[in-house]
Amino acid sequence: MTQNPLLAPIEALIDYSSISPAHIEPAIRTLIEEARSAVERAADPALPATWADIVEPLDDAGEKLWRSWSVAGHLNAVVNTPELRAAYNQCLPLITEFSTWSGLHTGLYAQYKRLRASDAFKDLAPARRRIIDLALRDFRLSGVELEGADRERYAAISDQQAQASQKFSENVLDSVDGWSLYVDDASRLDGLPPDVVDAAKAAAREDGKEGWKLVLKMPCYLPVMQYATDRSLRQEMYRAYATIASEHGDAKLDNSPLIEQLLALRAEEAALLGYASYAELRLETRMADDAGQVLDFLRQLARKAKPYAMRDLQELREFARDRLALDELQPWDVAFVSERLREERYDYSEDEVKQYFTEPQVLQGLFQVVEKLFGIRLRASDAPTWHPDAKAYEVLSAAGEILGILYLDLYARQGKQGGAWVDGERNRRARHGAVRTPVVYLTCNFSKGQNGRPALLTHDDVITLFHESGHALHALLSEVDDLGSAAFSSVEWDAIELPSQFMENFCWEWGVVTSLSAHVDTGVSLPRALYDKLRAAKNFQSGMQMLRQIEFSLFDMNIHHQAHGLSIQLVLEALNEVRKEVAVLFPPAWHRFPHNFSHLFAGGYGAGYYSYKWAEVLSADAYAAFEEGAASGAGDTLDPLTGRRFLKEILAVGGSRPASESFAAFRGRAPSIDALLRHSGLGE
Repeated sequence: MTQNPLLAPIEALIDYSSISPAHIEPAIRTLIEEARSAVERAADPALPATWADIVEPLDDAGEKLWRSWSVAGHLNAVVNTPELRAAYNQCLPLITEFSTWSGLHTGLYAQYKRLRASDAFKDLAPARRRIIDLALRDFRLSGVELEGADRERYAAISDQQAQASQKFSENVLDSVDGWSLYVDDASRLDGLPPDVVDAAKAAAREDGKEGWKLVLKMPCYLPVMQYATDRSLRQEMYRAYATIASEHGDAKLDNSPLIEQLLALRAEEAALLGYASYAELRLETRMADDAGQVLDFLRQLARKAKPYAMRDLQELREFARDRLALDELQPWDVAFVSERLREERYDYSEDEVKQYFTEPQVLQGLFQVVEKLFGIRLRASDAPTWHPDAKAYEVLSAAGEILGILYLDLYARQGKQGGAWVDGERNRRARHGAVRTPVVYLTCNFSKGQNGRPALLTHDDVITLFHESGHALHALLSEVDDLGSAAFSSVEWDAIELPSQFMENFCWEWGVVTSLSAHVDTGVSLPRALYDKLRAAKNFQSGMQMLRQIEFSLFDMNIHHQAHGLSIQLVLEALNEVRKEVAVLFPPAWHRFPHNFSHLFAGGYGAGYYSYKWAEVLSADAYAAFEEGAASGAGDTLDPLTGRRFLKEILAVGGSRPASESFAAFRGRAPSIDALLRHSGLGE
């Protein structure tokens, strides 16, 4: 039998081109057994309680298992097929059962406690002492101290949560993939950018149809909402998107019961572990102290933002009435009217700007930014990938040493989950005198170029790419030697967005924008006059945008700061209560936003969505250090000296120390909210 590619040695790169769904279950079963044996050996009380005898063997076995499972999960997200989904779902309970079993292993817990109490503990490096302390915390949060029926119930809850979250994301994907609108009247597409029309025509041809095919994936949906002059088309698309995976569509894809199930299970899990709510449980692993602190933080931001948001909305309504003859601004008009207002006020359109941001030039510019800031280079690699659209790059130090591998998969397609994210296949690790380098995936959903032309990115797309690159750099530029200190393993969840939001700032710098831009037809950079308009519009509707994020964050915290689960009706009522408190825009009663909120119900952000705003305070303040350097004579914000300090104190240290200490080491003080308000145009 051919060697299973998922069982390749950990130091080798995975050959994605040779993976089939049939490889997944045999590999996962084999690696679970190896990891289970490693746990049993490490838990033997006759074994010395040392790092070398307990932690390293567990990492050896666990590293291989989680690498293979990460690959399976990644493929399930980006090249989903019925066969791949079935193989993944077959293994999900196996993985969940193993994770729960090891987290509940009292013998292993006892060994970690012995190690923590031993004389050898004091001789460990601070990062390793922190790993032990975090492991003990995680054991407690995994229910290791539960007994009897509570212990069995905890294991069942873990399995049911994993299954429900996976089904939630499948329903969203299938609901999006299952909806389309074929248009045979070209006039209905009036106003749409040519590349969007071309892509819709190509999509229809692929289905053997004439005309144009519109879908709910962002590269199609968003331009329709921004540019289509046909109001009924916008309304039809809006309603379809607003009711994804809800009772308003295919009953088999309705996420209502899954939302109820997940909230009930999370509340029950928290109660079993002695917490008043799931939010209280999750905040044990965050920078924030408690739910009250988070709610106060969000409401403080809301008070600052709401006057600006009310002004934004009043301007929008007046413009819609006076210039577009829309006496009543409907939800499906907001993006369209906003774009018209922005075009008039700042005298440019997003489509005009998009012609300058071709994907090859944007990538080249991004690579130049990280080279100048952090002293690294990216070089194309011929490593095999999972799809022709995906590309591999080697990340090189200034001396030419390979620091890691970055895979980019940037285009939307059928069978690929929407959104943008970064995940890791393998973390950096030093073992037996050698360093194993990280392997990282960066995934987006941009519109692919048509008719031989390169993909054109909106400026928001460029910001998204820079955001995700910050996550990727956090893993790729790690200098920690142990898996337990890897960024994605141990950085507090409400600090994990710091590097990503930090990188977004460079997309607004003139010197960077010139390197990112080359007109698709002429090759010239974005003109200064157009940049000035773009920059002037940076905080256009920033009040409404901030309130929208606060609305999501308060909703998340409120539904998870409960002693019990909630019915779907109470979930929707909770959302309406939050809107009454902070929102200025109110969608129709049939809008089903929670049903498509994968961050909360399938993406690990449950009771943690506030992290985006929390980390935005950190990132804005961190970027202010670059602004201060530029003002004091560094020339511009692409200052290598400040960049190397950011690398040393934030990126390279991963989770080897608390995030608050890393921030203070970089900034010399605790974070301040002032830079965020200034950057958002919401200062006093």
